[in-house]
Amino acid sequence: MTTHVETEIADQPACWQRAVELAATPLPGLPEPGERVAVVGCGTSLFIAQAYAALREGAGQGETDAFAASEAPVGRRYDRVVALSRSGTTTEILELLGELRGTVRTTAITGDPTTPVMTAADDVVVLDFADERSVVQTRFATTTLALLRAHLKLDVASAIADARRAVAEELPPGVADRTQFTFLGTGWTVGLASEAALKMREASLSWAESYPAKEYRHGPIAITDERSAVWMFGPAPEGLEEQVRETGGLWVQPDLDPAASLILAQRLAVTLAAARGLEPDTPRHLTRSVILRPAAG
Repeated sequence: MTTHVETEIADQPACWQRAVELAATPLPGLPEPGERVAVVGCGTSLFIAQAYAALREGAGQGETDAFAASEAPVGRRYDRVVALSRSGTTTEILELLGELRGTVRTTAITGDPTTPVMTAADDVVVLDFADERSVVQTRFATTTLALLRAHLKLDVASAIADARRAVAEELPPGVADRTQFTFLGTGWTVGLASEAALKMREASLSWAESYPAKEYRHGPIAITDERSAVWMFGPAPEGLEEQVRETGGLWVQPDLDPAASLILAQRLAVTLAAARGLEPDTPRHLTRSVILRPAAG
């Protein structure tokens, strides 16, 4: 039987297309050129925030920081704070928006228009067509990124074409036979590498790590051997592929837009989960949203 997460992974190209169409309409609340912006999230949303922050600065749109919602510097001056929350119920997001009310303009991007984030933020963008039933987040995160890329006037059409390939083609040869996974990125793809590693841990309980690509030589390469796969998002630093191959590790570098390469990593996580008899829709110890109880008075 097909799991919810498999259906949601396969639906990503269509969701990205809808996001591009939405980005072509007026969307009050998305950052304007020149604004100083902080983007916050938890878990997967944090890694998407990191990717967007790097893309926005790289596009010359303005200084952009990314933080875990629980670690955001409330006293720092920003023109806008953008909160990413699929569920709209995450405690740390709602608490931060409450602290910021009246001090800075806030925007939430969410998948559920019936949740508290709708009134906690000043502006809200709803991607209900990308919401998910699985605990493991896939299409909402990548659709949010597609929306934000399109809003930056970056090319998403080629990414959508690559996404169609990613949901249909075979996984990279030999990767599902490995037991240790390291994901690497540079610039905006560092966030994608972190998200890929998180998907592997959540869905398949795999030993998975992530690093900026040039940091990998500064220690983490020591764990790489014939059990390992090293997955590169985007262009690799010179000589790194050869160094990985010398360790016995499997070098993986899909010829796809990095966001589409993330789809392949999502599929790998689900494939390994099935092989290990795990239920990727409801990973152990996880819920769709982290809702914390108020501290005892």
